[in-house]
Amino acid sequence: MKITAVVNTYNEEQNISHCLKSARQLADKIVVVDMHSTDQTVEIAKKFGAKVFEHDYVGYVEPARNFALKKATGDWILIIDADEELPDSLARELKKIVAEDRADYVVIPRKNIIFGKWIKHSRWWPDYQVRFFKKGKVKWDEKIHSIPETTGKGTDIEAKEENALIHHNYSSIGQYLERNNRYSEIMASELVRNGYDFNLTDLIGKPANEFLGRYFAGKGYLDGIHGLILAALQAFEEFVMLVKVWEKQEFKQVEVAEAGKVMGKAISDFYFWQSVGNKNLLKKIYFKLKSKF
Repeated sequence: MKITAVVNTYNEEQNISHCLKSARQLADKIVVVDMHSTDQTVEIAKKFGAKVFEHDYVGYVEPARNFALKKATGDWILIIDADEELPDSLARELKKIVAEDRADYVVIPRKNIIFGKWIKHSRWWPDYQVRFFKKGKVKWDEKIHSIPETTGKGTDIEAKEENALIHHNYSSIGQYLERNNRYSEIMASELVRNGYDFNLTDLIGKPANEFLGRYFAGKGYLDGIHGLILAALQAFEEFVMLVKVWEKQEFKQVEVAEAGKVMGKAISDFYFWQSVGNKNLLKKIYFKLKSKF
């Protein structure tokens, strides 16, 4: 059984060597689809023996990923991003799955390194991803952050550090904000295209829910200052996306009468989660019921 690794790139000269070196321990061939990098990404990829194809720059990966899948010739395909690494232990496990013909696709845990730290909570772990599969068994919609469509039998790899794909995610606040600006523009355009109507309830509620979900329900507080800042940044990401919808709808006037009620609920939810942040489930239910009566 032949295995092809597929990598999508744009200005990844700082990461691509580590990625390709790790992928070679599993893959027989490497396909790189580059979106017109202006640095040395392509030259480095060629030194690793990768077959390089060009794709128009679109600002996100899904369209280029589907193009790359068509170029892959292996019986099995490994999807790996340029800022990711495949550890030896995971490569061995994937080889066993192929040898034993255990599944048609494999769901792999991912270890996210953000601002120099492995984020173990905040809904960033185990961050399961469909990244290894038989050719033709997985495909992506071309929408941003789309969930892959799978066919056949799947298997999940146990969420242990040694089994996880290593993702060198955001390394700076500037990088996070740049990507946020780019992705929010694409997602706002998609919302408008699908008929979404800007409203204050979502503008207040969605960022609040994102923060509460990450920091309290997702136990982001266990990640220390990283968890707090990440929850705030991800809430801000929701806010920016929605105000870009407002911009695209020509800064229309909206009724603000309900804003106080929505804000009050967000504050109430904040105090609820704060009060039960590290208590057990029964106590959480008790506090929630108490808040309603």
